[in-house]
Amino acid sequence: MIHAPSLAIGAAIAAVVIIIAFVGFDSISNQKELILEPTPTIQQADSPKITINTFLDNGSPVLGDSNAPITLIEFGDYQCHFCNVFFHSTEEDILKKYIETGKVKMIFKDYNIIGPDSVNASHGAHCASDQELFWEYHDILYSNWTGENNGWASSENLARFAQEIGLDMDIWTECMMNGSHSKSIIASNNDAKSLELTGTPAFFVIGPDGKTTRLFGAQPFETFEKVFESELEK
Repeated sequence: MIHAPSLAIGAAIAAVVIIIAFVGFDSISNQKELILEPTPTIQQADSPKITINTFLDNGSPVLGDSNAPITLIEFGDYQCHFCNVFFHSTEEDILKKYIETGKVKMIFKDYNIIGPDSVNASHGAHCASDQELFWEYHDILYSNWTGENNGWASSENLARFAQEIGLDMDIWTECMMNGSHSKSIIASNNDAKSLELTGTPAFFVIGPDGKTTRLFGAQPFETFEKVFESELEK
């Protein structure tokens, strides 16, 4: 259930410079550029070393109790079909049974493989995070998903979502125009590539003993439940 076109689309995006073009505002004089490189298919001698920071840095604020024994990391793209499937079919059950009960905490990390709107949506969420509303913005993005590269995540719509969750629009707009979180988004994409991810969503479950379990695709709740319960028994 991995997002099927990921490799081809990721390579196409990597061939061009993705510009944070927020045309819905008055000025674009401070545009930032994001350059995404192809996901490596062969382990290179100089490949980045995988550390715990590869999973935890450059992501969202923690959802849940920061002291929860299990950490769930999702690498996703806001335009990804199967990321949206996971959000609507599985995430709520994980939230109710494991996150709200203090057993699991969750971090979302960007892996922008579909198009420029994916990058802009990531910026929208990070700029919302500056006002402590990351997860509210994350949720409204997936709640308004209608497909890939069809305009639902346009600059105008991203601004409307920001208004709907009550963000200070002056602060949020300035953040978007300045591309304030470009480095973090690029770093998150690089983390995904260092983990050799080839699609979204991709998940990593880090248990109390540091053991990491990788799950690909929009897995059903029962798959996550099995991994969580196994880790909680340790």
